Amino acid sequence: MSKLRPDCENCFGLCCVALPYAKSADFAMDKEAGRPCSNLQTDFRCQIHADLRKKGFRGCTTFECFGAGQKVSQDTFKNRDWRSHPGLGKEMFAVFPIMHQLHEMLFYLTEILFLEAARPIHGEVRGILEATENLTNMEPGLIMAIDVQAHRHEVNKLILKASEIIRKNSGFHQKKSAKKYSGRRDFIGANLKGEVLCGANLRGSLFIAADLRKADLRNTDLIGADFRDADLSGANLMGSIFLNQAQVNSAKGDRYTKLPGTLQRPEHWKN
Repeated sequence: MSKLRPDCENCFGLCCVALPYAKSADFAMDKEAGRPCSNLQTDFRCQIHADLRKKGFRGCTTFECFGAGQKVSQDTFKNRDWRSHPGLGKEMFAVFPIMHQLHEMLFYLTEILFLEAARPIHGEVRGILEATENLTNMEPGLIMAIDVQAHRHEVNKLILKASEIIRKNSGFHQKKSAKKYSGRRDFIGANLKGEVLCGANLRGSLFIAADLRKADLRNTDLIGADFRDADLSGANLMGSIFLNQAQVNSAKGDRYTKLPGTLQRPEHWKN
């Protein structure tokens, strides 16, 4: 999983340039795609990195590139940065969002291979994982021509299959709690303190500002779930599947929150 984690020291600040953002609760100003953030220094480091949340750039602390930044910087463009080679900038900034999506797919596919319960489909997963890696290794022009949505559709078929197998084998699949919450999408501001959601299919659910303190989310499918400002203090997410670092970064939590071993406890969480 290490190559699917951000390595900012080997990236040319691509998320700070390639991606647009609008003035909101997450960003202190507007920025169009392809324009460097005013906080980006000449060495590709952020001059307010230690104070991003205080300065109104919370969105920067929740973003996760899944290692796409260093992949594009070091491999796709062979360590040629957009400052020293301005002619590469437009192409580099177009490739980055595509690489970001491909690396996100690699993250989920790799996770499946670590899950023993999904062993029956490991062969299929390895096949499409290899195909996805091959896409990431192509030349910039070819990467820009990838039909990302079509490839994601094929990847998603296996993710759905893995989710079903894993949750069924967890022993929680048929419990009342799993049936009660599976398929429900709107939990915005909901009081779920201490609730048992084990084994539920909560992919794409909205948990914005929800109270999930001490909730049990073991073996729950959380792919695409929105945890912005949700309180996960004391919650148990061990064994939850398809939870990524960006989702965790956008939530609140504390030292008692139990996370899968592949994820890191955010710095802004309470001790």
